[in-house]
Amino acid sequence: MQHTLADLKATLDQARMGREMYRLMETLYPICRSLTGNGVRETLAILQRHIPLDVHEIPTGTPVFDWTIPREWNIRDAYIKNANGERVVDFQQCNLHVVQYSVPIHTRMQLADLKPHLHTLPEHPGRIPYRTSYYHENWGFCLSEAQLQSLPDERYEVRIDATLQDGHLTYGEYVLPGESPDEILMSCHICHPSLCNDNLSGIALTTCLAQALTPLSRRYTYRFVFVPATIGPIAWLCLNEPRLSSIKHGLVVSNVGDPGPLTYKKSRRGDAEIDRAVMHVLQHTGTASTLVDFVPYGYDERQYCSPGINLPVGSLSRTPNGGYTEYHTSADNLDFVQPQALADSLYHYVSVLHVLEGNITYVNQSPKGEPQLGKRGLYRTMGGPAGDHQRELALLWVLNLSDGQHSLLDIAERSGLPFETIRTAADNLLPHGLLKSGC
Repeated sequence: MQHTLADLKATLDQARMGREMYRLMETLYPICRSLTGNGVRETLAILQRHIPLDVHEIPTGTPVFDWTIPREWNIRDAYIKNANGERVVDFQQCNLHVVQYSVPIHTRMQLADLKPHLHTLPEHPGRIPYRTSYYHENWGFCLSEAQLQSLPDERYEVRIDATLQDGHLTYGEYVLPGESPDEILMSCHICHPSLCNDNLSGIALTTCLAQALTPLSRRYTYRFVFVPATIGPIAWLCLNEPRLSSIKHGLVVSNVGDPGPLTYKKSRRGDAEIDRAVMHVLQHTGTASTLVDFVPYGYDERQYCSPGINLPVGSLSRTPNGGYTEYHTSADNLDFVQPQALADSLYHYVSVLHVLEGNITYVNQSPKGEPQLGKRGLYRTMGGPAGDHQRELALLWVLNLSDGQHSLLDIAERSGLPFETIRTAADNLLPHGLLKSGC
């Protein structure tokens, strides 16, 4: 007997799954990922140990809508050495020290000439910022304000041992076929170096979710996409445009490991089934959460929701991008993310998918008056616990609104009852021939 998402939700070992996701993050943390390059390939190769990921490469210069695939960047080493030959800024100690996509350089210069290329966070003097220069050739180093203040006015050796040349943009994809060709898209970005909540938490949750769904029976086909931010989904959408109509729901996975409350950013449509499913789950799980309307800023949901694409894709995170002081700094490390937060995020993702999988439209087969539920053993014959009343109320709601026009999620929203209760009521009515699938 194959298990379903309902079974997964009921038996999910959150503590174990949280530990597994955290261990995967520990493995990926040291890798210097970027928009392109060997760091992305190494990351995807590690993910292939967990799921059968297909890796795709798009050559430099390939046009993708209004963009062009950039040159590939790889870095071997980088440092700033003082007059004594000591590394005062060392890429080997922290890969955030180099501005991403820095062009190669090897020279000597005075501190005054070097400073325009140094980036710090004066408001957080102990943290190293994360900076990029993807589409404008430049170079630079990131360091803490405390490090900068400690540098004497002398001559420094500066070296960035990197290459920026024609190559490829690399991304990964895993497709789990379901009973229907209709798809649920799960997308995460893979282009950040040693940053845990913003990058690795999304990768770990998406991978773990794909593993958990693989042995289940599924109504929908699931597509898991691991892409570099912005240019990645743009390229993926361009290459897959003829079959985008198959995508019925989608979520962008990011910032799912911090201790903050859950946040859902709606799709551009605002009232898509994915929006309603997430909002229903958040309403009935009893956890603190925030709802945010769509804005064309943030993560890759803005590409999937661009006006010429307009897919029903939202973003379910904990504290959203820019909403915590550790964001895009060296403080977004393994101490900041929490296994229990990862597990709680995973549970909510599973709960949302459970709603989507079970959201079927039925037709009442005995619609003239209420069918007699008592003779079918579905209705109590005398008073009982309050839970019995809710169960019976759910039966009546399902029968009343199962007219081929209302899905189970419609009924759950109209009744104010949890989807789980409505789904169970429908399951109880089906063996008695009182419902028939309407679509």
